[in-house]
Amino acid sequence: MLKKCLFPVAGYGTRFLPATKAMPKEMLPLVNKPLVQYGVEEAIEAGLTEIGFVTGRGKRAIEDHFDTNFELEHQIAGTGKERYLDCVRQVIDSASFSYTRQGEMRGLGDAILQGQRLIGDEAFAVVLADDLCLNEELGVLGQMVQLYQQFRCSIVAVEEVPKEQIHKFGVIAGNEIKPDLFQVTDMVEKPAAEDAPSNMAIIGRYILTPDIFDLIRETPPGKNGEVQITDALLTQAKRGCVLAYRFKGRRFDCGSVDGFVEATNYVYKNIYLPGEKG
Repeated sequence: MLKKCLFPVAGYGTRFLPATKAMPKEMLPLVNKPLVQYGVEEAIEAGLTEIGFVTGRGKRAIEDHFDTNFELEHQIAGTGKERYLDCVRQVIDSASFSYTRQGEMRGLGDAILQGQRLIGDEAFAVVLADDLCLNEELGVLGQMVQLYQQFRCSIVAVEEVPKEQIHKFGVIAGNEIKPDLFQVTDMVEKPAAEDAPSNMAIIGRYILTPDIFDLIRETPPGKNGEVQITDALLTQAKRGCVLAYRFKGRRFDCGSVDGFVEATNYVYKNIYLPGEKG
């Protein structure tokens, strides 16, 4: 039974400087709620209530957010402003939170490896908070958990991207075994458009089996000394099975300014305003 979800949040968020000089990029608000909270809510909806964060220097605000603020709550107790804390209180009451640090930025694979002390020897999910995924029905992680319960192997979420953007992603090739589900045969990190095996790009949702930790340890660093999770997953696919799932829903790239603004506008019109009127 899946119950743990890992959030690698140690990155610097340099594309949002100077806003991220003293504030984690994951705490940038989409209207009135920080980006990372959307990912945590998606995990809880999927039944993943043990939330682990792999953090770095300057990320203390994330830990403070998912905790009680006695002074603030005392000041607004009994006022109309108290309702604004309802959504985060519900999150805090619905999950447990643990934290560890990635001392050096050595890629996503290394960040996941640092999370082993929080995960132990069991399957787990990974959420990259930069990718905001929204669906009117079941969230992307919930969809993937259902698949994991059937296939019991690692699963990556994918979407089709334009050819001119393919160099930004890990890209898969695979055999479609049922609609929107592929058995991975190849996986390449940020290929040139002419070298990409398909236009199916991996986005920031994973379910990983615990043997991935040993595979990451076996994976040599690549460009810039970073350990890529795609390299470890390709080894796993060759030795066993990795699935790629073309999910239902909409993804916003909140790691870019354009995507963040697009997500903010969408949330304001479709989530925040209806909630205020309700």
